[in-house]
Amino acid sequence: MTDLELKDLNHFRGTEQYYNYMGLKLTDGVHYIMENGYSWLVSDAAVILKMRPEVRNQSFVAIHLKLLPESRAKVIYEDGDNKVLYEQYYELTDAKREIKLFFVENVLMLRSEY
Repeated sequence: MTDLELKDLNHFRGTEQYYNYMGLKLTDGVHYIMENGYSWLVSDAAVILKMRPEVRNQSFVAIHLKLLPESRAKVIYEDGDNKVLYEQYYELTDAKREIKLFFVENVLMLRSEY
């Protein structure tokens, strides 16, 4: 059963295994969110991290899923100094929780795994 509220999200502190996905390495925590209804977030992030020129050359990227009213959302890509590099809007999402990911040295991880 999918857990869109990600009840076990706070249990991830580091990773025991990396998962290869679209040319990136994913941590256990990112794999967990993918298995629980947020694979769209990870797949979109992988494409943007590899394809968007303003994002792909950064040594550090913070990715923040923010929930908006009326089941909408936006994902903000920032550098290490809180400078917005790119924003992606979603007119409809079933996401129940805001998530922050970090991308460092080709590894996509939860903030708690950094």
